[in-house]
Amino acid sequence: MKHWFSALALWVMAFAAMPAAARSTQTGFLDRAIILHGVEYRYQLYVPRAFDPTRRWPVILALHGGGTLGTNGIQPTSGGLAEAIRQFPDRYPAIVVFPHAHDDGFPVWQGPNGEAALIELDRAVREFSGDQNRVYLTGLSAGGNGAWYLAWRNPTRFAVALMVCSWVRAFHGPTNGKDYPAIAPAAEGDVYAAVARRLTPMPVWLVHGDADPIIDVGESRHLYAAFKSAGADVRLTELPGVGHSAWDAAYRSAEIAAWLFAQRRHQSVSPIMKPPGAGGI
Repeated sequence: MKHWFSALALWVMAFAAMPAAARSTQTGFLDRAIILHGVEYRYQLYVPRAFDPTRRWPVILALHGGGTLGTNGIQPTSGGLAEAIRQFPDRYPAIVVFPHAHDDGFPVWQGPNGEAALIELDRAVREFSGDQNRVYLTGLSAGGNGAWYLAWRNPTRFAVALMVCSWVRAFHGPTNGKDYPAIAPAAEGDVYAAVARRLTPMPVWLVHGDADPIIDVGESRHLYAAFKSAGADVRLTELPGVGHSAWDAAYRSAEIAAWLFAQRRHQSVSPIMKPPGAGGI
């Protein structure tokens, strides 16, 4: 009996010392929340069914658009990347963080919502054996603008960026009425060139519908030209006749998903943490 209790005690201690992810087999879309500046931010975290805590996993930060503002933490998984994962789970063998931006008076992700998103990302990396050299950034519409904002403030944090109908210039949102300042400060000069100079080491794939009535395809064309001029690894896919919902084709693309997971951040570059040729599909 004494030996049985000793063995049980050792097992309990070993179990307690294991990372949380190793003790849990829960996968799929999980509810999560953090408290930042006294405010609760709910979000969703996707864990693939094949999750193994002994492996290092890619981690994707996915930012939703301006029409998905709220506080329930669930809306960001109603479409976009989350829907593509449900349809093609084998294409996305990664931990995916889906923050939910509050309608707090800031231009969606350029404020506390962006700060919360980075905290949620860091928690996912720690909890689920995330690979710091395979942290991927994506966003659609206002989420694309927010992704540029986070990349600008953390230029060595992300291995790659997939930007869907995004923009970086000053912009007034026609649907939500929000004013978005330019990503690069005025002192930097041409905003497209400034963003490209700062983020050139990061591969970028831009996707945009050429009939987008909200964010003109010219935004992605200007960004593509600036990154190309800076010698960056950049791709632009224009979707003929597609309006503002270019994310459906972007996230369902097997080619884009394969490209995404082939990217790694250079091993010698340390992440900086701060609060806030053309391809086809």
